Amino acid sequence: MIEAEGLTKDFKDFRAVDDVTFTVPAGSVLAVLGPNGAGKTTTVRMLTSLLRPTSGRASVAGYDILTQPAQVRANVGVLTEQHGLYERMRALEYLDFFGRVYRLSAQERRKRALDLLERFGLADATNKRLGEYSKGMKQKLALVRAMLHNPPVLLLDEPTSAMDPQSAKLVRDAIVELQRDRRTIILTTHNLNEAQILADRIAVIRRGRIIANGTFAELSQRFVGDPVMEIQFAQPLNGVAKELASMVEVVDSAELSLRYRTPDPKVTNPAILRKLSAHGVDVITLSEVKQSLEAVYLQIVAEDEEAEGQAQHGNHTQR
Repeated sequence: MIEAEGLTKDFKDFRAVDDVTFTVPAGSVLAVLGPNGAGKTTTVRMLTSLLRPTSGRASVAGYDILTQPAQVRANVGVLTEQHGLYERMRALEYLDFFGRVYRLSAQERRKRALDLLERFGLADATNKRLGEYSKGMKQKLALVRAMLHNPPVLLLDEPTSAMDPQSAKLVRDAIVELQRDRRTIILTTHNLNEAQILADRIAVIRRGRIIANGTFAELSQRFVGDPVMEIQFAQPLNGVAKELASMVEVVDSAELSLRYRTPDPKVTNPAILRKLSAHGVDVITLSEVKQSLEAVYLQIVAEDEEAEGQAQHGNHTQR
């Protein structure tokens, strides 16, 4: 549904996006993570045909961003960091205006506007001027506007920023629903927990380059290592501990628990359980220690910074 190949954007002597390549299948969510100024918003603006790339190509919903910009915009809903709300308007008036821009019929404009306002908890605020809305309400209305024309692709830049926890959950739930409807979503966010919950794949961008791209499991395996399992016992291991240590890489141990790393839990875990059972050790729980996206993200950035430092040192040495 979204394909980008070698997307690059220069602003005079500054390269904001550097040879970015990725694909997003229909019905999936790609979370793009990175610090401010990394190139996330510039990439989104190129994908909406608002900004022409210096080089490279991309297509959205089957339409080329360079040669078919009108079709791209008709099939994309965009939530940007700057909402551009017309604050003297009221909600229905505002949405009706944008519905006309998208050439929706009067009946369709009103029905979709009311349905979306209800979904995001704004039905009681339809007669308020937008200038009276809180930051979170404005964010939700901007998302309603992005979804008004029922686009197959959504590009969401920090969709839950400035929202209270209840409103943020409404938006996350809506994204899950949209995914079930086979909508394709690119989500840029600083909320790593949100990205871990919602995304099928995660791309990390730094200094305009994508430095990692994959599922959470793939990135965790690559940058943090094999899964870590934790097993808890009803009684001390005593002499069994040495036998377990010969079978797996022990990460941490206590009197009634053990953590170990294994490349293949499906093989290792049953073997561990059989060994404990043979020694009469009762197991209370055996579970995987969940890695956080924060730990994975920080490791990805640290490795890229280290590689960058080594490259710079090599250049100085050659000089």
